[in-house]
Amino acid sequence: MSAQKTRIGLILFPRLTQLDLTGPVEVFGRMPDVEVILLWKTLEPVPSDRGMCILPMSTFDECHSLDIICVPGGPGQIQLMEDEATLQFLRRIAPSCKFITSVCTGSLVLGAAGLLDGYRATCHWSSIDQLSLLGAIPVSDRVVRDRNRITGAGVTSGIDFALTVVAELAGPELAQEIQLQLEYDPMPPFNAGSPRSAPKTVLAITREKLASFIAGRRAVTERVSKQLAKMPPQ
Repeated sequence: MSAQKTRIGLILFPRLTQLDLTGPVEVFGRMPDVEVILLWKTLEPVPSDRGMCILPMSTFDECHSLDIICVPGGPGQIQLMEDEATLQFLRRIAPSCKFITSVCTGSLVLGAAGLLDGYRATCHWSSIDQLSLLGAIPVSDRVVRDRNRITGAGVTSGIDFALTVVAELAGPELAQEIQLQLEYDPMPPFNAGSPRSAPKTVLAITREKLASFIAGRRAVTERVSKQLAKMPPQ
């Protein structure tokens, strides 16, 4: 008798950051006995924020149970925080999941669905403070686990996040095998990958360029926060 497959669902949405999604998919897809499912409201191609179109594999309505749900981030996450179909799907599927997870600003979507209230979580450095508006406890770590919530920080942390999940599901040896298969051995040309290490001038320029966008995200997060306050706990 063949082993029952671990079902991992990842949310697709317009203007997501594709590496938030494809990094974990590359890791998860190398596990034995796994079924990786890309989910959206329809089966039409979904454009990423940089123009890559990705095909969903199943719809929310067709999906009735998962072992893991993962929400990536990206600019389209702002609209997703108020997309009732997505939020309702997350609330419906979460109770059956072993792990409820996200990468980058996908954690803000989990928060908007009421799924991070009282949980430690992380997010992209530019918006991690917004987690507290949604009842979460912000932690500036690469990967954060609190009970059955596992969240990854910005974009490239999706690989670290996924390896962490594999280790939880199948043990650290398999996670290390996958890491070696991918030759995931980062040696970036610059030490500028976080606000803690980036040169002050680079950090200031980047913050200035992102300021208007982050302000727009915060406005939506604050609006969602007021709506959550009216809802019963999940």
